[in-house]
Amino acid sequence: MIILGLILLVLGFIFSIPILWTIGIILIVVGAILAILGATGRAVGGRKHFY
Repeated sequence: MIILGLILLVLGFIFSIPILWTIGIILIVVGAILAILGATGRAVGGRKHFY
């Protein structure tokens, strides 16, 4: 999810499409939160790891 967010950020920046930029930021934030919660051993949505 973090990688997809980075790809959308780059594409949004290159092609000047603000919606891709916004979605990229949201995906990076959500991916980081899920990664942190997974790293602490806390199950999120019934899963301990999100890959």
